[in-house]
Amino acid sequence: MLNRAALPPLLFLSAVLTLTTIAYWPGLHGGFLFDDFGNLPAIGAGGPIDSWPRFWRYLTSGIADPTGRPLTLLSFLLDARDWPADPYPFKRTSLILHLLNGTLLYILLNRLGALLGFELRRVRMAALAASAMWLLHPLLVSTTLYIVQREAMLPATCVLVGLLIWLHGRSRLVADKVMSGTAFTVLGLGGFTLLGVLAKANGALLPIYALLIEGIVLIRRHPLPIGRARRAYHVSLNLFATLPALTIATYLLWVGIRGIMLGGPALRPWTYAQRLLTEPRVLFDYLWQLWLPHPFSSGLFNDQYTASTSLMHPVSTLPAILAITIMIIGAWHLKRGHPALALTILFYFAGQLLESTSIPLELYFEHRNYVPAMLMFWPLGLWLGDIRTLSVLKHSLMLALLLGLALMTHVRADLWGNVKAQALMWARINPDSARAQVNAAQIELQMGDTRQAISRLQATLARQPDQAQIVFNLIGARCMSGGLHVGDLAAARTAMLGTANTGSLFSHWFDRMLPVVMSGSCPGLGPADLLGLIDAALRNPRLYEPGPQQDLIYLRGRIKLAQHRPDDALADFEQALDQQVRPGMALEAAATLGSAGYPRQGLSLLNQYEEMKKNSMPPTIGMPMLHEWVLARENYWPHELARLRRQLSLDANASEPNTAQSNLDQSTNR
Repeated sequence: MLNRAALPPLLFLSAVLTLTTIAYWPGLHGGFLFDDFGNLPAIGAGGPIDSWPRFWRYLTSGIADPTGRPLTLLSFLLDARDWPADPYPFKRTSLILHLLNGTLLYILLNRLGALLGFELRRVRMAALAASAMWLLHPLLVSTTLYIVQREAMLPATCVLVGLLIWLHGRSRLVADKVMSGTAFTVLGLGGFTLLGVLAKANGALLPIYALLIEGIVLIRRHPLPIGRARRAYHVSLNLFATLPALTIATYLLWVGIRGIMLGGPALRPWTYAQRLLTEPRVLFDYLWQLWLPHPFSSGLFNDQYTASTSLMHPVSTLPAILAITIMIIGAWHLKRGHPALALTILFYFAGQLLESTSIPLELYFEHRNYVPAMLMFWPLGLWLGDIRTLSVLKHSLMLALLLGLALMTHVRADLWGNVKAQALMWARINPDSARAQVNAAQIELQMGDTRQAISRLQATLARQPDQAQIVFNLIGARCMSGGLHVGDLAAARTAMLGTANTGSLFSHWFDRMLPVVMSGSCPGLGPADLLGLIDAALRNPRLYEPGPQQDLIYLRGRIKLAQHRPDDALADFEQALDQQVRPGMALEAAATLGSAGYPRQGLSLLNQYEEMKKNSMPPTIGMPMLHEWVLARENYWPHELARLRRQLSLDANASEPNTAQSNLDQSTNR
């Protein structure tokens, strides 16, 4: 039977969840964005996921993190089983997950408040206020409505559930219930850390959160009885919390020291040392946005963020480092007198360990605050919940805060629901972001405003001449408006000589442009010009890795194939295959030759692969290795290669009588 005292908080929580849904509702009608296009099409890469073999191939296809993030991939199947798909179900599921996380946060904060010994009414009000402010904070819109960031939301779910189960297990151990207490402790710390990691690597931080709660909240206030319970708990805590925490700290230290010594990373415009100098500024900016929220932000495009090159450049570097150092040291000293405040501060910085320290990820993304900020408003909630003084003021302030946050979140979500307005707003906020300007130009092209798109791209290219994404889109826009101008190709070659790894960007652009070029539909751009761009990229020292080299040489072969030079194309395909011997590459290149009407060259390439496959690339440790095991169990590659070989052989044999008949007809006509 429901406790009467618990009814008002539950009604208030229901109201907050409803308010959050209303605030987010306009954003559910937005589209796919940025990294969505690089990740979600895997749903239909091998056809509809309508059988167990396709399901397992999809689930093990992830390449992000060593784990491949299969829990996140699995969650996408709730929304679609094939691609293309409608973005609405994805965004709806993410909103439901956000509401679930807010509810779990309310339960956790209730538990922590009770463990600290606060009065029950204050505990519940604090938990309600803090979880509501987190749910309604506009900074989290770019996590909840950015579909691919389901990978940031699921670890939050695992962290919250894992901590609650661990706390339950610890309470049973305090009551000297050794077996069940140990089981819950291991499940919470071990099982849900594993699940969190299977969603994204930062799920591995759960043990560090538990150690912080143990050291700040529990160890003095709720000691374990001497005996079996204490020994069992210490063993479990050391194995599933202390050891993982030390492993993470050692890894981050090793990455940082090694990176500083090597200088790199090659694919970034900054060094490891510069990243470590920059991240305190980034964290300070995150905190600024958390405590002084506003309706609009830079959104997804932060490639213009300036890296710190020294302690005084930019001038905010050293103050940010000092401020964050003082906050961390101060929080540690406050842990006895103000445990909630200390836990909040240390929890936040612990949550940033993987994404905001030495691992060479991009410098800035708003979604990195989703888990670290979960406790952020709890100290404020505890103050608001203490209504022994200023009760009217505190109630009014709480209501004003929640309504203000809801309004800002609604405004931001409304922007996320309007693709054109969103693109143009982000372009205004981020004038130096190549991604933001390209995104806006693409939307303008879709809307038929070609002149404005070209003007935008030209201005951005003048400031960032080594950005290939700008020049690719400029050439596409020129083709739509009558043809290339003088200097466009020279600018494109300059960009290709200096650009960093373009990933799939160049390949996707090439796929769209090759038919246009071969049909002569873009004056000023011919096959020789495409070959010139590829040759420039092949000379780019930042693209010397086997992966980019393979992609570029393969594209060069496709141009020659389009020029009806099958033997030259075959030579390029063989050279590309030699960069990284992979069955998928051999299959694609041979099929391309066959579909173009050259089955004998396709068979030749398959024969070449058979000779080269002893040098095939071994899969990297982690999910790629498991993916290869799944394919091997299905005999996938031998089956696909044999099927293609049969088809190419049939096509080659079928062409012989036709050729003979053609020769006979020509002889008769003579």
